[in-house]
Amino acid sequence: MPTNDSLPASPETSTEWSPFRGPLKSIEPWNFQVLTALMFLITTLSIVENFIVILVTFKFKQLRQPLNYIIVNLSLADLLVSIIGGSISIATNSRGYFFLGPWACVLEGFAVTFFGIVALWSLSILAFERYVVICRPLRNLRLRGKHSAIGILFVWVFSFIWTIPPTVGWSSYTTSKIGTTCEPNWYSGKIEDQTYIITFLVTCFVLPLMVIFVSYGKLMRKLRKVSDTQSRLGSSRKPEKEVTRMVVIMITAFLICWTPYAAFSILVTAHPTIELDPRLSAIPAFFAKTASMYNPVIYVFMNKQFRRCLLQMFHCNDIEPKESINPTSERVLLNRTNHGGEMHSIAAHITSNNGNRMTEEEQSSCNSFAQLPISENKVCPM
Repeated sequence: MPTNDSLPASPETSTEWSPFRGPLKSIEPWNFQVLTALMFLITTLSIVENFIVILVTFKFKQLRQPLNYIIVNLSLADLLVSIIGGSISIATNSRGYFFLGPWACVLEGFAVTFFGIVALWSLSILAFERYVVICRPLRNLRLRGKHSAIGILFVWVFSFIWTIPPTVGWSSYTTSKIGTTCEPNWYSGKIEDQTYIITFLVTCFVLPLMVIFVSYGKLMRKLRKVSDTQSRLGSSRKPEKEVTRMVVIMITAFLICWTPYAAFSILVTAHPTIELDPRLSAIPAFFAKTASMYNPVIYVFMNKQFRRCLLQMFHCNDIEPKESINPTSERVLLNRTNHGGEMHSIAAHITSNNGNRMTEEEQSSCNSFAQLPISENKVCPM
């Protein structure tokens, strides 16, 4: 692995400052203490939340459906970001400099970037899957395990392709201006480094962002079109509002997390000699790392079905036997699953206003809409 060969210059002297030998003297120790406390909070919450997502999905067979594979993949990526990147960041901020050495810098830079891009592209694949499931652009194609597996394989391979180059010579992973975290070398003015950064930003930020906007945009347009054709507008607009709120929250969170990081990267790549306060340059990376904490909240814990399964596992062990007494109701309950299934049921609700209404108990089941017969699994016909 290449070592860190582009150390930032110290703002208080004209000589080179090494983040591997000591902290910046211009930054008071309390700044690092604040960063340590914040990173400890983010890392702890992220590990707990994402572990719970994986545990509950593993425990409940009903949740282990193709539409949920990307959710679990997202949680796994966020969990690994927190375990590797979060723990290293806590340790280095507690000392005020990267005392672990250049090898750990390369490890953290690669791990955080790699797993972060896996999570980022997982959000894009999730958006695309929701579009396919609800709007059915492929007509009779039903999402199955192999399709989700292909999507997950693409995410990991694609992310690896664009995050491994700095470890083998195309650009590098280097310390940030503050000296306690490592990231791709935005600060180099070399043409080979700039070409990598531009390619990286296009493939790992602009492209997934376009997939998210296009997928959710078409999804919203389809739901609005179907809603307008319904005779009972009062009952059909509620699902549309639910989806609108969900999409707005998802896109807003995505932009809050990644836009500062992308904007900062573009700025320092275009102007590598720009003078920025080290504390200011640490903010974008901090925002990006918070994604592992709020992704589970937005994409999982806001889902009623997941919350029901979570309560069943920890507090309400008597729910499952009660729900499995009636075979007929058990079959009807197979209508929604974790977020993907919720999108299924929203679309099904819109297109079945003239049919039978689902009861509140049916709508809050943990079970999967994907297990319904084909005739009952048709949503949003083109």
